[in-house]
Parts: sequence; C-alpha cells; structure tokens
Amino acid sequence: MRYISTRGSAPSLGFEDVLLTGLATDGGLYVPESLPKFSLEEIRSWRGLSYSELAFRVMYPFVEDAIPADDFRAMLDDTYSQFTHKAVAPLVQLDSNEWVMELFRGPTLAFKDFALQLLGRLLDYVLEKRKQHVVIMGATSGDTGSAAIEGCRRCEHVDIFILHPHQRVSEVQRRQMTTVTGDNIHNIAVKGNFDDCQRMVKASFGDQSFLKGKTQLVAVNSINWARIMAQIVYYFQASLALGGPDRSMAFSVPTGNFGDIFAGYLAREMGLPVSQLVIATNRNDILHRFMSGNRYEQQKLEHTLSPSMDIMVSSNFERLLFDLHGRDGDAVRDLLERAQQGPVSIEDYRWKNARKLFDSAAVDDAGTCDTIREVFEANEYLLDPHTAIGVKAARACRRDPAVPMITLGTAHPAKFPDAVKQSGVGVEPALPHHLADLFEREERYTVLDDDLDAVQGFIGSHWKHA
Repeated sequence: MRYISTRGSAPSLGFEDVLLTGLATDGGLYVPESLPKFSLEEIRSWRGLSYSELAFRVMYPFVEDAIPADDFRAMLDDTYSQFTHKAVAPLVQLDSNEWVMELFRGPTLAFKDFALQLLGRLLDYVLEKRKQHVVIMGATSGDTGSAAIEGCRRCEHVDIFILHPHQRVSEVQRRQMTTVTGDNIHNIAVKGNFDDCQRMVKASFGDQSFLKGKTQLVAVNSINWARIMAQIVYYFQASLALGGPDRSMAFSVPTGNFGDIFAGYLAREMGLPVSQLVIATNRNDILHRFMSGNRYEQQKLEHTLSPSMDIMVSSNFERLLFDLHGRDGDAVRDLLERAQQGPVSIEDYRWKNARKLFDSAAVDDAGTCDTIREVFEANEYLLDPHTAIGVKAARACRRDPAVPMITLGTAHPAKFPDAVKQSGVGVEPALPHHLADLFEREERYTVLDDDLDAVQGFIGSHWKHA
C-alpha cells in the first residue's frame, strides 16, 4: 500500500517511511492511496475474535508491505495484553440503546494508549531494522504526552521531547508525563496554549535544520498515520458486540484534533455500517461551527474543564477536507491558506455531503458538569469531562433511537478531579492501583517561553547524540 499527501505534491511513500515522516514535505498529511474494503460477510465472520486478532484483521492491509504477519500479530498481542480489562474496550450501558465504550483501560488511562502503545512497538521494529536513531517531538493538550512517553520510553533508538501548555493541563495529566524517568525523556512546559505548541511542532517538522542533519523528527501526534490506523479498530469492536454489521451504529466522539472521529469515518469507508458520527466539542467549537453552519473560522482559544479538547486548529480535519474535495490536494492547500487569513466555507454541495454522516454539538463547562451529575445520579457511573461532553452531544444530536448510540469514553475520571468535584456528585475518583503513588513521585520538566528558537535549541542540545 502507498500513502499520498493531502496537499498533492509530496512523493508517495510506503508504510515505514510514513511512520517516520509525520508531515509530508508539502505540509500535508499522509493518507492511504486507497482503503481496504471489507464485505458484510467478512466483518460478520469476525464476531467473537479477541481484540488483538480483530486489530490484526482490520490493520494488516495497511502494513503488509512492511511487516510480516507473524511479527505484526506478536506486536498487537503484546500491546493489548497491557490493558486492564480482558475485553480491552468494554461497553457500559447507560440507557436503552445508549452505551459508553471505555477506551481508558490502558496504562495512562486514555484512548491514546490504543495507538501509542502500538506506535512504540512499531518504531522499535522499524528503527532496529534500519539501525537508525530518531527524535520524537510532540505537542499534547494533556493525554497524548503521557501515552507517547509510556508507549515509547523503552525504545532504544528514540529520544522523546513532549511540549505541553504550561499550567493548562490537569495535575494528573502533567504528573503522568513528568514523573517518568529516563535519560531519553524530556518534558517541555511552554508558556502558551496547545495551538502554540502544535505550531512549533509543525514548524520544526517543516524545517529540521536545527538538528544539523544528525537525526530526524518523528511525530506522535495524530498527524502520524499509525495513530489513526490503530483507532479504526474499536469502531469495529463496538459494532460487532452490539449486533453489527447486520445493524448500523451511531457514535458520539469527544474530539479536538479530529483524529478519533476521522478513524470512525474510515471504518465506515472500509465497509462498517455507521449511520451517524457526532462531533462532540467544548467551547473551542471550530468543528461544530463548520459542521452546523459551513463556516471554518479560528477564534481565541479558551481554557475549559476538558483541556484535551482545548484546540482551535484541528490538524486531522485536513484529511476529511481532502476526501470532501475529491482528493484534490491543490483545493485543500488553497482552502487552508485562505483559512489563515479569515473565515472560509466550502461549496454547499460538499458541506451537505458531509452532513449526511456528521452532526455536531458544543458543550460548555456548566453543561459538562450537569451531564456528569445526571449520569451519576441515574447510573452511579462516573464520567470524565470529555466523555460527558460526548454523552450530552449524543443525546442532543441523536437521529434514530432504534440505532445504538455509542459514546467513546476517552479518559478515566481520575485524570480530571476538578471537573468531577465541580459537578457536585460528592465522589472523588480514585486513581487505579498502578498509579496510586503518582502524587509522591518526583517530577522533571523544563519551562520555556513560547519561542521556537528556544524550544529547538533545547532539543538540539539535549538529544542523546547531539
């Protein structure tokens, strides 16, 4: 399988190079030249498979040119054996035909573990084969950082530099990053917001001269195709558990960077019956404003109780725009360049085509707390603020009560105790056993100004072979 850029002018690459490249040389994101397609009969035959075996069936077409089947199976078995529930992504019922899929049973209590635990193993495999050393550079609004560090910290051929917005992630999120020991792990707290961190990452991938040609950057953000690929699997898992593919499903996805919900779109394109995808977002609602009114306009970023979605520039949205524009890279480049200057819209027929599948809702902090409280009072089930936004959006946008509605439970509530406290449920979520001593562990991180030269200078002088 070959991979092409959403902006049309970068060379096509194989899986290994896409894994290590991140952004394409033309500034675009890599997507498969064509998607594997599964028949209903084939999907039906997957009922009862373990999560790791289902992951193999869904993902192997994306990597088969680069990794032998037995090696990839072993990677997947190892990855998902680290999760604390045998189902890996268990479903919890909230109401008739309404479910939460728990995606926080991995080591860092967030859905990012599904992809980043695998990404670490993929990097180990490819870099060992190539005898190559790389520098991981990533930006996090909270969860990606700890999942990336946990997934990649044992990689022999990697140095990790994670940027997070200083004092704008929860304490649990910060400590999950900054208490991991290792000479190859570096946490940078940037005096800015997530979008500032993300801009520096993109600029660094665009011009890596600060590394003086001695190594290359690798992306762990969801611009890395391997991240998206791994997230497709749990849509199939949820569907098969609830009667799919013989009935269609609806999913509500708390999303900031559009990667997790784009994986659901891909699952549908690959043959899974999905009738509705709900974009659930907080006050930073650029995706909702586009999907509800065909207006893509950046506004001032606001700090909320759901910090993992405090994002205004949703990188993966470019991948959907590429498909909405008939895979015309020039049209995507033109649109995104104009979006830098002010609000943009797409042709009405393209927008209406997107609306056939997508709905959206924006939920403020008060609505988030109300939903945490309402669900707890009805079910004695505690939601984190991001999942609460997903549940509220699901209920507001639901088209057909006969279609199962599944909200992606993206994080454990213990990661966001302030939001749980503000909801007034009177319960303090406890950290799982393996993180019980988190607040006693020593932290290590460096605070830097929102300055590209300062960040690049720090990375250039601190990676192992600098």
